[in-house]
Amino acid sequence: MVTARLSAGAQFVGPVVSVFWHQGEFGTGEEWQLLFKTRADRYADLEARLLEHHPWKNPEVSAVPIVAGSDAYLRWVERTTEPSPAG
Repeated sequence: MVTARLSAGAQFVGPVVSVFWHQGEFGTGEEWQLLFKTRADRYADLEARLLEHHPWKNPEVSAVPIVAGSDAYLRWVERTTEPSPAG
């Protein structure tokens, strides 16, 4: 995602213990959380790539808006996620 410029950076957090309902049953499991930093206008492409390559049928893919941030950081995200001229 980062090399494709869909995300300015990524963090891998985990393992974490998750609790959930799946196919009508309560379950727990060990998972890894990935956090991607991107722009709102790049989210659809990032989501599509994640869903295309994820082995699960219904992985958790969600967005949390950045409501504030340092100017330098936000410029870095903007600049770093600019699509390359080759596409």
